[in-house]
Amino acid sequence: MLKKPGLRFAALTFSLLLISVFAIAQAQQTKSTKQTRPAKQNQNPDEKQRKVKAEPNDAYTRWINEDAALIITNAERAAYAKLRTNEEREQFIHLFWDRRDPTPDTEENEYRDEHYERTAYANEHFASGVRGSLTDRGRIYIKFGKPDEIESHPAGGSYERMSYEGGGTTTTVPFEKWFYRNIPGVRSGVEIEFVDPTGSGEYRIARDFSEKDANAHAPGYVPPSDVDGGYVREQDSFFSRQALRNDLEKAPEFAPQVLALMNEPKLDENPLNFDIRADYFKLSDNRVIAAFTVQTENRDLVFTPSGGLQTAKLNIVGRIVNLQDRRVDAFEDVVSTSATVAELTEIRNRRSAYSKVVVLAPGHYKVDVIVRDTESGAAGVRHLGVDVPKYEDDKLATSSMILAARLENMEGREASSQFVIGQTKVIPNLTGLYHRGQPLGVYLQVYNAGIDQTTLRPAVDVEYALSKDGKEIGKQLEDWTGISDTGKRLTLARLLSTQALAPADYEVTIRVKDHVSGQALVQSAKFTVVP
Repeated sequence: MLKKPGLRFAALTFSLLLISVFAIAQAQQTKSTKQTRPAKQNQNPDEKQRKVKAEPNDAYTRWINEDAALIITNAERAAYAKLRTNEEREQFIHLFWDRRDPTPDTEENEYRDEHYERTAYANEHFASGVRGSLTDRGRIYIKFGKPDEIESHPAGGSYERMSYEGGGTTTTVPFEKWFYRNIPGVRSGVEIEFVDPTGSGEYRIARDFSEKDANAHAPGYVPPSDVDGGYVREQDSFFSRQALRNDLEKAPEFAPQVLALMNEPKLDENPLNFDIRADYFKLSDNRVIAAFTVQTENRDLVFTPSGGLQTAKLNIVGRIVNLQDRRVDAFEDVVSTSATVAELTEIRNRRSAYSKVVVLAPGHYKVDVIVRDTESGAAGVRHLGVDVPKYEDDKLATSSMILAARLENMEGREASSQFVIGQTKVIPNLTGLYHRGQPLGVYLQVYNAGIDQTTLRPAVDVEYALSKDGKEIGKQLEDWTGISDTGKRLTLARLLSTQALAPADYEVTIRVKDHVSGQALVQSAKFTVVP
């Protein structure tokens, strides 16, 4: 267990509250050279090789079609369409926002934050049967922000035309005029008129001043500006208005910034290797416990004398962001461990783990974590994309399946929160390596299992099976005698013996069958037995 500086310990373990900075990496695209070969005559079409592109999941589709639809350039959209994996899409999204960040040296991205604030405002104030972001006013507001001046006529009615509109008095439908002193990439002095001819609240961009006239569709109507002698501004000409409409359809201009990348260590110069893992456990319908674990090899750490002990220190920096690249949480922590000189030789052959939990809503998150040895300067970085599952109330489900280096029942005992899930202390084994004779810990939670109303025990069969090279070599059944869990949450914490297993690769499988609902689930994990 991890001890604070100055304390002795037998097994070096850290525990990490992960949060992470999603990969601040630049998306790289590779060009593939196509070679044309003559097609074999009479070749069966089903036998031809096909290149299959992995389709993005809903979150990435929504991002390109909704979140960034109004501000992404044609070149960026074309590049995004060529990406083949969700990891590449994550990197692209991060780079997309970084290029627009006006203050790359700060943690905040003002451009991104303002974009989502504008979108929320548009959806709240300009909706009319469709989302506000889909209306003309909403699109202009999201792209270019609040206008410098607004002239609003929400009820229409009597209106005195300006001289360049032909003059005179008329009756109008509801309309608004928005004025921008300057829109970069468009022009200075931009005036946009929106009309609502149906009175439904959905304003659209007018092609000319006459569209707001309530009599515009009456037989024999002649626009005042077309009357002989009428004065028409150049900006109100058909071609000028059409050019403006075309410019307004383009993505807004931005000044590309030098990427404000996290001060990543140069891994090729002085790397520090570590493993990282995320596990998920149901807390409620809309909240999930995400347990993150980082594991290092002690032989890679530098121990130096401190207060009569040998001490190693690690600086852990991380951040979790959502798909919109908004930060969910962030941290910087220094952890240390100490050992006597006599213990040091043994400790160097062990591993250290630092783990903690955070509560997240179901969804996709981007995670980045950097671990640095404060003495040697050696550092490593890991990037993760994690999908936090949604657990439904009426559906049989399981938590993540953990292969553990140690399982300990903490019921009735005072315990810290480190590695403790429910009433069990679970220290994951991220490498999956077990010395022969070392117990294989298996931990899993089962949700929404049926209850036998006669015995009041779970009406669920649970089977643990070991296999090698795809062949089953043994199995055990779960005994529910004395179980204290309810059917809503069953905890499986089993130590399996490896004494009879020869050094080799194996797989452990847990099969769950609910006799009430008829639902069944299977979870499996691979491990290796070493001498």
